[in-house]
Amino acid sequence: MIIVMKKGAPEEHIQNIILELTSLGLQPLPLYGTERTVIAVIGDERVIDERSLTALPGVSKVMSVLQPFKLASRESKFEDTIIEIKGEKIGGRNLTVIAGPCSIESEKQLFDIAFKCKNAGTRFLRGGAFKPRTSPHQFQGMGVEGLKIMKKVCDELDMISVSEVMDARDVEVVCQHIDILQIGARNMQNFTLLKEVGKTKNPVLLKRGSSATIKEFLLAAEYIMAEGNPNVILCERGIRTFETDTRNTLPLATVPLIKELSHLPIIVDPSHGTGVRAFVASMSRAAVAAGADGLAIEVHTDPDKSITDADQTISCEAFASLMDEIKPIATAVGKSLK
Repeated sequence: MIIVMKKGAPEEHIQNIILELTSLGLQPLPLYGTERTVIAVIGDERVIDERSLTALPGVSKVMSVLQPFKLASRESKFEDTIIEIKGEKIGGRNLTVIAGPCSIESEKQLFDIAFKCKNAGTRFLRGGAFKPRTSPHQFQGMGVEGLKIMKKVCDELDMISVSEVMDARDVEVVCQHIDILQIGARNMQNFTLLKEVGKTKNPVLLKRGSSATIKEFLLAAEYIMAEGNPNVILCERGIRTFETDTRNTLPLATVPLIKELSHLPIIVDPSHGTGVRAFVASMSRAAVAAGADGLAIEVHTDPDKSITDADQTISCEAFASLMDEIKPIATAVGKSLK
């Protein structure tokens, strides 16, 4: 159930509703929009007297939400969620490009890549410090030392950091160094981890699981939002199918489908989505044309020498060219790439 407040309803009226719902043993979660506020209700709705609620000052209407992902649903919030961080906006008419190496290998490596990515036109730097690998014998990342390197580089270049957190026990230390917390595909349904990042104020980049349905994907976002963190960025990174010539199958239809079902921003990862360096540019262009709110791309100064995901990593020069290519496409679909 959601309670739609009247346009311009004062904060006093919103807080009165929240107190009323709390007294009934329910969990009210306000979703603030530019024009009006919607209060989502979590709990046993049978204790609610809809007539009494509708009569309270500031209330426009009380509605049932048909989707199981109440907070993430377009029914709960009619306008697109726009996430603001360090002067940048993710979602709405903005096209966000997150770029950087799969793994942080050294301070020099990360600085060189970050410098070139920023010159190409993005302030968002990605880099893995904790690396989940299929084999325990492969490089597992630099851990906390990698986080420190990421923070140092981003502070020096005035960039926004994105890095994966894999364990609920690491959330606090990752938050100390990283701006946007990434939940990888393998952890999309790690509900303990989702709850922990939901308790933070950091935006969360949530990747779709390799075999997850759209409903499961949005319900994973719901876990984060139900803990009080509304700043979730969805990421389509490809799903596992019978196809073997690409690493994954990249379903770009996810973008318009998510736009229909949810108000959350959705970006596309063409690097993991294809696993093939030669396909990254074409799938990036297609994702922007489909209306994606952004891209996440693996970039390296020397892709062939990348410790992880070398086959799908593009060069800094190729990234700069790609940024020029997607600008007119973004304009054509009503988005702006800063």
